[in-house]
Amino acid sequence: QVQLVESGGGLVQAGGSLRLACAASGSIFSFNVMGWYRQTPGKQREWVADITSGGSTKYEDSVKGRFTISRDDSKNTLNLQMHSLKPEDTAVYYCNGVDKGAWVASWGQGTQVTVSS
Repeated sequence: QVQLVESGGGLVQAGGSLRLACAASGSIFSFNVMGWYRQTPGKQREWVADITSGGSTKYEDSVKGRFTISRDDSKNTLNLQMHSLKPEDTAVYYCNGVDKGAWVASWGQGTQVTVSS
């Protein structure tokens, strides 16, 4: 089974930027949809953005225009460029994919993003 490892989180001031990376232990080329999700304490994990194998992207309304998702199947990586960060973006960010109606990997440790006001 593919393993996913997220990195790139940190502490940043409001208005700042971060670039998250997700490294897969195996090929993600065949996975139709890869995405980023986030979770805050006491809340369910929520979808942030996803990208298809064809490069089509979708974003949750609150991050549209600020976040950009990309994938490099040759390097088995998924990225999330985040600009104009807001305190409400503070969360643990996870990556995962959906293939044939199922998650492609178990949820990893995620990477913590903290945005100070």
